[in-house]
Amino acid sequence: MSQPLYQQLIEQLGYLAWPLFICAFISLMIILERLALMLFELPKRDTWLAELRQQARSATPEQRQELMAQISQGRSMLAKGTALLLSHADQSRAMREEIVSLWLVKQKSKLLSGLKILHIIGVITPLLGLLGTVLGLIEMFDQLGLSDGPVTPSQLASGLGLAMNTTAAGLIIAVPAITLAHLFTLWAERRCNKIAHALNLLNLWLDGFDQALSIGSDSAAQLCSKAATCKEASCHNQNESQFTQAAGSTS
Repeated sequence: MSQPLYQQLIEQLGYLAWPLFICAFISLMIILERLALMLFELPKRDTWLAELRQQARSATPEQRQELMAQISQGRSMLAKGTALLLSHADQSRAMREEIVSLWLVKQKSKLLSGLKILHIIGVITPLLGLLGTVLGLIEMFDQLGLSDGPVTPSQLASGLGLAMNTTAAGLIIAVPAITLAHLFTLWAERRCNKIAHALNLLNLWLDGFDQALSIGSDSAAQLCSKAATCKEASCHNQNESQFTQAAGSTS
């Protein structure tokens, strides 16, 4: 009858089985929690911002109440930050910026929470694998020292197996932990920058700057159209200037 999988792993990893299991479990929980947070922060949850950018109205009290009602059920960080900003709409712009800045510091620490532990696990588990390698070699040499006859493969198998298995287990845990810790850190920093940018635009919008929400959202076609319009206006002004000079010299 075959043994359960966990008993086979314990026999193959020796004394370091439980430390490696604990590190693997903690890493898995942190990764799942980060993935769940990323699902709550998907861009599709902030469609209200895209709809708001298409409008060019000032931030009237009616518009604020409508926006508050629209994002009241939002669970993303941007929705919560917008609700915080709108709740302090009567304050000065500098005061709103200070409030949002303090809120962003807290949210950034929330996005980065647990990632340091993931980094530490990525450093510790290869060391645990190396420790298992040393312990496996010590066990192998002890068995060879107790044997008076010739060395057989069975005497080497258990010690070398423990040495190789713990090293492989440590690396299997460390590589995903370090890789995902870096990826989650990059995502957290990018998300914080996007939230800060959107809240700064909303802050300007609350001060009556109608086109604040469209800053940075122009498409390439719109930019080319604006550039062409500016070029045509420049050429038109230049032609008018030349015509005026010619008329003056004629007279």
